[in-house]
Formats: sequence, C-alpha cells, structure tokens
Amino acid sequence: MNNRQILFIDSGMGGIPYCTAFLKENQKEAVCYLADNKNFPYGPREKEELISILNTLVEKAAKKIEPKIIVLACNTATIAALFSLRRNFPQIPFVGTVPAVKPAAKASKNGKVGVLGTQRTIEEISRLNLANEACEIFGIAAPDLAEFVELRLDDADEKEKIKIIRKYIDLFREANVDTLVLGCTHFLFLLEEFQREAKPFFKIFDSVAGIVKRIEYLLNEKNAALRAEREDRPVHRLLLTGEETSGSLWEKRAKNLSFDFSMLDEL
Repeated sequence: MNNRQILFIDSGMGGIPYCTAFLKENQKEAVCYLADNKNFPYGPREKEELISILNTLVEKAAKKIEPKIIVLACNTATIAALFSLRRNFPQIPFVGTVPAVKPAAKASKNGKVGVLGTQRTIEEISRLNLANEACEIFGIAAPDLAEFVELRLDDADEKEKIKIIRKYIDLFREANVDTLVLGCTHFLFLLEEFQREAKPFFKIFDSVAGIVKRIEYLLNEKNAALRAEREDRPVHRLLLTGEETSGSLWEKRAKNLSFDFSMLDEL
C-alpha cells in the first residue's frame, strides 16, 4: 500500500486529460498536476535546454512531494528528456508520453500517417522510428494551436475552435493521410472537434488509454505495492511554476478540477 501522489508534468494544461482519465479509473489514487508555466511553451526549445529544465524541475518537485510515479504528460518533454530523467532519478518510475504513431500506422490502409505536434516533436519523430518502414509520416508543427489551447481556450467559442483546426485538417487531406495522430497533449482539449471535422477523411489517434494502462501496470507490477488504499477521498493538487497572482486563470482551473492550488516554490 502506498498513498503517495502520482505526479503529472506538462508545460501547461495539456496533460490534464491524461490526469483526469487516470483518476476516472483509479479513484483511490491521489495525483499532483505540475504545470511548468514558467517555461511554457516547451515546443520551440532546444533539446539540451529541455533536458536541463526538466531535470531541475523534477529534482525540486520530487523533494517537495515525493511522488511514487512521475508521468511526463507531454510529448515534447518525453522525446527530449525521458532518457536523461530515468538515468538521473533511477529510484522513481517514469511514464513517458509519445505520439500514438504505431497504432495509427497499423490502422492505415494507404501507409500515410499524419502527425500534428510541436516543432520539437515533429523534428524528432522520424529519428525515433515510431512506425514501421512501410509507412510514410507526414508531420506538421502547430505551435499556434498549442498556444490557443493554453491561453485562449477557456473563453473560445465553437466557431473559433473549428476555424483553427480546419486549416490543419485541410493540409492533412491534401497529403492524403488516412490516419492522424494528435502528437501534442494540448490538442486533446479539441479532440471532439478534430474527430468531427476529420470523420469523413481519416481517423484520429491519441495516446491517453495507453498511458493510463502503463501507469496502472506500474502500480500493479510488484504485487500492487504502489497501489493506494484509503477510505477517505484523496486530496489532489495543482502546482504551478512562475509567478501568478490571486484569482488567476490557473486557480480557476484548479477549482474546476476540484484540486488544491499552490505555487511550487511555496511548498
């Protein structure tokens, strides 16, 4: 039995769908969601810079909350720094998030797979060999989409959402892909819109279910030694880096999630 929290990390709000999907199936577990607002966005940053940022962040967070598992709920962070983090923090199990290219490639009929992500993810995706050689990967970086979700989604109406994703749908249609991977966790906030707009042309893939299963596997791996067991409702927390004033957008987001809110440096 282990009632310590599971730590989810992203540069902003992108990893929240992974966190909430996990809690839906694992209601006795407590989570801590860490939004690295100070360093948002991760996508344009160089690999070595991201490795330094994430090692420093994990070291500070691990000391403050002693997580039993850390989930990098960010494709960019995973691709850049997962290997380094596992090497430098061998006592902590890590779960990485990579684009669901393999299932998309397996489902593809014409061998053309689209991937929508950050610049860093798109640049690294071919090097990682996430699909088989028979598939052609057509990647598009969409930094404006990640920023839209992070900074404007809370107040956006449906027309704005459709407008910003439709140009990407059109580009992937022109490339004749028949499967499309949402390779940035932020894009999951527009999953319904993507599915609706893409339905006549191609199927949308994401990695949420796979990541939830991986966390559950680690919890159960050693006779459920990491599983929580409690009678009361677990307390969840949202932590933020950077500077935020009272009544901030992030406090509202925490309230909507029923999470306690605090700044990482205040713990």
